[in-house]
Parts: sequence; structure tokens; C-alpha cells
Amino acid sequence: MIMADYKLKIEEALDSVRPFLKMDGGDVEFVEMNANNEVILKLLGSCNGCSMSHMTMKAGIEEAIKKVLPEVTSVIAVND
Repeated sequence: MIMADYKLKIEEALDSVRPFLKMDGGDVEFVEMNANNEVILKLLGSCNGCSMSHMTMKAGIEEAIKKVLPEVTSVIAVND
């Protein structure tokens, strides 16, 4: 699978969780997928710095991405 296909699948997974993030004033942005199959995301809005963001990343976002791309090893959030 080429990188464009990975990105498309990741964006589809993110679109499936965005409504829940936006209900609380947040969002997420895909940054990259590295050579270790780690997906790097940026948390936006109220998600950035939220005390629940780690649980949101693991239980919601990472699960959605791994469902469409099982080869993903982890999902990591970065700040500006």
C-alpha cells in the first residue's frame, strides 16, 4: 500500500471520530505516519491539553485507526 492510501484510510478513521471531538470543541489533524508505523496526530481546540486526551487517543482515535490499518503500531499526539 502506498502512502497516499495510508493517509486516505487514516483520514477516514479520523472522520469517524471527529463528530465526537467537535461536540466538546476539539478536533484532530493527521501529521504523518513514520517508518515505525506510528501515526502522529495533532490535537486541536479543547482536545489540546485536555486531561482526558490520553484516553481519547487510546480508546477512540487509536482504535478507529487500527481498525482500518492494523499495521499501525501506535498513535502519538504532538503539540505545536
